[in-house]
Amino acid sequence: MRTRHRFKQVDTLEARLAAEAERLREQASLLPPGAARDEVLRKARQAETGSQMSEWLRSPGLQPPS
Repeated sequence: MRTRHRFKQVDTLEARLAAEAERLREQASLLPPGAARDEVLRKARQAETGSQMSEWLRSPGLQPPS
């Protein structure tokens, strides 16, 4: 049986998702309008939404999103 190589994450999931969203938005700003740019922006929105959901799930009392 093979052993898994695990990585210790230095940053939180929220920070990594926010950084990925920022990187994707910068990448989208360099692309011309079209399907490719829309796809990159969609991925950026998904990363931001994932970050917000993770923060919400970690919050005490699970307050509804605002």
